[in-house]
Amino acid sequence: MRVGILSDTHGHIDALKIALEMLRGARAEYFIHCGDVGGERVLDQLAGLPCTFIWGNNDFDVASLEEYAAKLGLSCGNRFAELTLGGKSFAVLHGDDAMLKRKILDQAKYDYLLQGHTHVFRSERIGRTHLINPGALYRASPKTAAWLDTESGRVHRLVVAV
Repeated sequence: MRVGILSDTHGHIDALKIALEMLRGARAEYFIHCGDVGGERVLDQLAGLPCTFIWGNNDFDVASLEEYAAKLGLSCGNRFAELTLGGKSFAVLHGDDAMLKRKILDQAKYDYLLQGHTHVFRSERIGRTHLINPGALYRASPKTAAWLDTESGRVHRLVVAV
């Protein structure tokens, strides 16, 4: 299975639109947004896609946004989500809670830990868990997203030119 991974759009949709187009071109079958969504316009772009998203430290008025996401049929994991995709286990968090991140890595319960927050691409194995940060689609140079092939375990970094 191919999983598209996005983060840190902060309400800016120009790079998000391009990233989603690139991920669709890479045949992503499921999309995960790792927080700092930033507003309804981002949720509008995710509507209709098989996806899960979580909140980041810069997502405000979460109650209103959760209501809006529900109307669009989007799956919100709040601040932490657990998923099984392509036979692999995933933990998704934003990355601003260092204690939670350490706990997840120490548990060695998940195949993948997806996070955002730093605005920097990262892909590395820490014990049993493969940590992936797709980078960011706002306030990053370059702007990046990623996709994961769960069968091979390969992570592909996408540079998003706006």
